[in-house]
Amino acid sequence: MKLSSHGRKVHSLGRLVPAIEGLVAGTGLSPLIACSVDTGDQGLLSSFVERWHRETSSFHLLVGEPTITLDDVSSLLHLPVVGDLHAFQPLYVDDTVHMLVDLLMVFAKAAKAETGQCRGPYVRLQWVRDIYERRCQEGHWTAAVHAYLLHLLGCTLFANKSATNVHVVYLEALRGLSQTGRYTWGVAALVHMYDQLNDALSAAADSLAVTSHCCR
Repeated sequence: MKLSSHGRKVHSLGRLVPAIEGLVAGTGLSPLIACSVDTGDQGLLSSFVERWHRETSSFHLLVGEPTITLDDVSSLLHLPVVGDLHAFQPLYVDDTVHMLVDLLMVFAKAAKAETGQCRGPYVRLQWVRDIYERRCQEGHWTAAVHAYLLHLLGCTLFANKSATNVHVVYLEALRGLSQTGRYTWGVAALVHMYDQLNDALSAAADSLAVTSHCCR
């Protein structure tokens, strides 16, 4: 398991420019700007992963079987847990390029080059930061908000083990900014976290099996 800190990546974009502050706040995602954890105890996280049981979605501890609830998400991340659900559909490379062209205002050639480098419907967080800065300089505020929020989601809510890439599929939920604020992002956060814990548990089990086999 790898412990990654994304707090500096979020703060590397600096203060929101006044022109997009209201748009970002309207999506309900602005609390994520201040929620990044800069440090962490990898041993403690590993211990929790080892005690996670996917069958019950809970940690098996000596004191009982606690779990993480929507109330925890609401209290800690200040994200909405009541509202509309967004169904993320599988995203193919051609659809990815079209979405990047449409919502981030990049050229198709540049979008194809980036997804090619990432080998799928992903883009680098650094690439998104560069796009955000360019759109702010050009005064294309809606595209700037899309880039900012995609970067924010990739660093917080939907961070992955690559620690450098973000899935472009999340842009679809940002297409209509007025609708974005109606989504239950807290539910998405909890589901994503459960999935990541299950994946970490499977990876830990596979690693243990390989180690056990090599020691025989």
